[in-house]
Amino acid sequence: MDRASFRLSLSLVAVAGVAAATLAAATIWLLITDPVIVSTTTTSGDVGPFVRAVGNVILEALRGLFNYL
Repeated sequence: MDRASFRLSLSLVAVAGVAAATLAAATIWLLITDPVIVSTTTTSGDVGPFVRAVGNVILEALRGLFNYL
């Protein structure tokens, strides 16, 4: 394995890790702030409201971060 492919694979793993951590943090935040959405998703199987809520949480976090910067 040459050096360039090692760096690329390490970068892809890092991006996947950041994405997974972001999704996990948003899910935990929703479990704390709005557990009804999470419980409705687990009982009904409809993931649409959950995906919208997670997207909204991530978007609001990015807005807050950019307003801070």
